[in-house]
Amino acid sequence: MIIDEIKKANIEALKAKDQVLRGIYSVIMNKYMQAGIEARATGKEVGDAEITKIIQKTIKELEEEANNYFKVGNQEECEKINKQKQAIEKYLPKMLTAEEIYNEISLMEDKSVPVVMRALKAKFGANIDMKLASEVLKKF
Repeated sequence: MIIDEIKKANIEALKAKDQVLRGIYSVIMNKYMQAGIEARATGKEVGDAEITKIIQKTIKELEEEANNYFKVGNQEECEKINKQKQAIEKYLPKMLTAEEIYNEISLMEDKSVPVVMRALKAKFGANIDMKLASEVLKKF
């Protein structure tokens, strides 16, 4: 599982005394544990799909944080956040490109927004950026 790899990376960061990476790995592991608690209440398991969503959400939060630091001119914090972002991006599955999304949409008979978006989400799950899919769909 992805979380096992993140735990190993956290241990390596601990050994290397890298507080920047330890911070982001700890955030991911805490969010994973929180999702596990919530999942147990409903009788579900937390798998790689949920971890992928956690990582994607964390990356968006990091991008917003970096943008705010950039606005106030704190380049050092921006670099730390970019390092954290790069460290966790490698745990994401390969995402579909705009061209691949375009090809998938072109194969569909009904190109209405709700139908296409639902079909793409069902078929590709966490391996597709739905914002990118929406932008590609506007070209039809």
